Amino acid sequence: MEARLNLMTNPASGKLMKHFIAMHRLISESSLPAATQHLVTLRASQINGCSVCTDMHSKDALHAGETQDRLNLVAAWREAGVFTEEERAALELTEQGTRVADAAGGVSDDVWANAAKYYDEDQLATLVCLISLINTANRLNIIVQQPVGNYQPGQLG
Repeated sequence: MEARLNLMTNPASGKLMKHFIAMHRLISESSLPAATQHLVTLRASQINGCSVCTDMHSKDALHAGETQDRLNLVAAWREAGVFTEEERAALELTEQGTRVADAAGGVSDDVWANAAKYYDEDQLATLVCLISLINTANRLNIIVQQPVGNYQPGQLG
């Protein structure tokens, strides 16, 4: 199976994708904990049904030292006792920021305040950008029907 459109080689989208990848690199170099970044990208990808990003981010997380048990439980994080309070706050913000059509009020003040208890302003800004970026990546992959399964950890930086 081939993608409907190769976003990297198409002249118009290729220029944009370079910036998209650069933004991902900046986020990965930020003070937002790497484990949180992996959990956030995986959870948003699960919600959006993006097999490409679910595959990519679970492989990258494992490669970075995340445990298989925690990755298996991301979709059920509320019931799982393996996540820190900080990670739970980020996962809740991710869910509300991803399910915007399902939540009439968007991200609630309570969810925002809870995240702000654990993350400083720079980390919150990075978390918001990460949630937005992964939601965009999910949609790009779904629209072009990007094939899944061949991703190798660290392939995109």
